[in-house]
Amino acid sequence: MDDLFASHDALAVAELVRSRQIGARELLDVTLARLRKANGHLNAITDFYEGNLLERSVSAAGEGPFRGIPFVVKQLMADCAGTPTTVGSRFFAREPVAANDSAAVARMRRAGLVIVGRSNTSEFGLAPTTEPAFGGATVNPWRADLSPGGSSGGSAAVVAARLLPMAHATDGGGSIRIPASLCGLFGLKPSRGRISLAPIGETLAGAGAQLSVSISVRDSAALLDVLAGGEPGDPYRAPEAEGSFLDATKRTPGKLRVAFVRKPVGWESMDPALVAAVERTAKRLEALGHHVEEATPDYDPVATGMAFGTVMCANTFTNIQVRANGRVPGPGDLEPVTRLYAEQGGKVSAHDYIRAVQTFHRTGRQLGAFFERFDILLSPTIARPSLPLGTVRMDGSLEQYEGGLAPMVAFTSVCNAAGVPAMSVPLEWTDDGLPIGMHFVARYGAEATLLSLAAQLEQAHPWRDRRPPGVN
Repeated sequence: MDDLFASHDALAVAELVRSRQIGARELLDVTLARLRKANGHLNAITDFYEGNLLERSVSAAGEGPFRGIPFVVKQLMADCAGTPTTVGSRFFAREPVAANDSAAVARMRRAGLVIVGRSNTSEFGLAPTTEPAFGGATVNPWRADLSPGGSSGGSAAVVAARLLPMAHATDGGGSIRIPASLCGLFGLKPSRGRISLAPIGETLAGAGAQLSVSISVRDSAALLDVLAGGEPGDPYRAPEAEGSFLDATKRTPGKLRVAFVRKPVGWESMDPALVAAVERTAKRLEALGHHVEEATPDYDPVATGMAFGTVMCANTFTNIQVRANGRVPGPGDLEPVTRLYAEQGGKVSAHDYIRAVQTFHRTGRQLGAFFERFDILLSPTIARPSLPLGTVRMDGSLEQYEGGLAPMVAFTSVCNAAGVPAMSVPLEWTDDGLPIGMHFVARYGAEATLLSLAAQLEQAHPWRDRRPPGVN
């Protein structure tokens, strides 16, 4: 059973549990032992459930499609009853434990998932890497000197190492798709309002979303079926899907109109290896019968980026104020960039914030017009082939931090601003064998189109057997 997740995805293992070919308790014990052993190297899980907390998690798991599957929840954008949500920050590590599960976490449990711990994240999810001062850096299983990306890097590392078949992830500017790309996994960011964030209403002016990173398309689709839907009072709600998302993976997408770009909008050039990867993927899509042409959406990346900065700073300031409940962060309680973001956020006027939100909405309308002509927009997921640890610094100036940030979110963040769904699919590889994710974007509410295409690509160009060195 030690290498079960090397050859089986979550749905397959859940079926083995359901048919009593393996025991749920044996699966849990073996998985926890493997996670604990590997975590000494990966540093991917910040908190393991033990004792009564673990037993409550076992008893709370329902009879759904993921019955008995161990699972970890990221330390951001989701509360698990009985544990604190640290948001990757020393300042919030000692706050009271959550009294209740977030709505999405409650749905995870009903689906049969057994939550066994919390996964590492960058402080407040601000960095596209997972190297928080509190808890330390998470290592990419593909190579020890590389980051798994972020901010969902802890989840991506354990799935890439085949310790779990999937794990919870969140995305405010690329934080599902970036680690999926760097770790050779599938990662889908759903449409705005597809999955409720209750009890909060929104995060980052509607830019934030949550789902998972996984080794198979169908696991992400089935989890989306479980988590999709609103809660009373939600400010956004995506349109109802026609049928289940899992069913979408079982049908062909038809002939899609695919646009591709060779570089980020507004950039002069990009790494030739990434350009070649996009071109190869475009040819693969043509071979599958899709119409493919080069075309660039018309939006202002500078204005959208500036709007993101305003929203991120203001939210950082406000979230610290609200969560701190009167406490004032001391000199070592926040990382330097987090503190700088909060200081700038405290100076954002109502006028500036509303203008930033209006820029998000304008960008959404511009992408909406683009998707009247095309079904899919193709690019690399990130604008660099790998991410050495220490590249994106949270302990220096804003200029240093933003310089490291820019190539990581050059393709992804516009999707958050516009609220449209997007996915990273592990279709390409560097000359030295590292994964390169390909990024696919669709119109608002069209997750089914993305999942159908991803399943077609997964069948035509399987990736699950390509694993990090040393992973069985």
